[in-house]
Amino acid sequence: MVKQLRTADVILFGEYHNNPISHWMQLEIMKALGSYGLGMEMFETDEQDALSKFMADSLTVEELDHYTGGVWPNFHTDYLPILLRARADSVDVVATNVPREYAQMVFQRGFIYLKTLKASDQLSLPPIPPPYDPELPGYKAMRMPNQANPHAGENFPKAQAIKDATMAWQIVNHARPGRPFLHINGSYHSDNYEGIVWYLRQYKPQLKVVTISTLEQRDMSDLREDSEGTADFILLVPENMTKTY
Repeated sequence: MVKQLRTADVILFGEYHNNPISHWMQLEIMKALGSYGLGMEMFETDEQDALSKFMADSLTVEELDHYTGGVWPNFHTDYLPILLRARADSVDVVATNVPREYAQMVFQRGFIYLKTLKASDQLSLPPIPPPYDPELPGYKAMRMPNQANPHAGENFPKAQAIKDATMAWQIVNHARPGRPFLHINGSYHSDNYEGIVWYLRQYKPQLKVVTISTLEQRDMSDLREDSEGTADFILLVPENMTKTY
C-alpha cells in the first residue's frame, strides 16, 4: 500500500472518527511517507489561522481547542498525535472543511445562500455554485427521509456537497507535484469514489488519487461482498473494537 501511496498526488484516508485503529494507521502512513502534505476535515477554513499558530507552536492545545469550539471529544487521543507528528515533520496542516454555518445555511436555502456572502468570505470556497450531481448514489440516498435523518430533502445532500467541494478545492490548491497530499476525512466523504473524489475530478482530473476506507465487520474472515470496491485499500476493523467516544 505504501508503495502506491508514495506515487499518489492525493491520498484520501476515509476514517471512522471514533475508531482508534484508523488514527493509528494514519500515523503509520505519515511515518512511512516521510515527505507529504496534510489536510484535515476536522478543521474548517476559518480556523486556519489558529491551526497555523498551533503548528508554529505559538498557540497552546487549550487555546486551539477554544478557537475550534472543542468539537471533537477525542481530539487529545486521536487528532492531537497527528498534529504533533506533522509538526515534528515540519509539515503545515491545511484546514479543508467548509465553516459549519455555511453548510447549515445551504441545508436551509440551497447553494444560492453562498452568493450572499461577502467576497472575502468566499475566498476559501470553490467557485459558486459548485458543480453538483444529485444522482450520485451517496447524495441520492441522503435525500430520502429515514429514522436516522427525518429532515432529509433536496438541500440535505447539497450541505454535504459543499463540504466535499470545499475540501476538494482546498486539496487542489495545496497539492504539490512529487509530494503526496494526505487528506483525513470521514469515510462517507470518499467511499465509492464519490464525494471528494468526484469533485477532485471536476477541478483537476489529472491528479492521481488513491483512496483508503475504514470498515467494521463482526466476521473478519472475509470482506462483505457489498463492501468490495469501496476504496483502493480497505482497513477492516472488528465491529467490537473500542471506540474513543
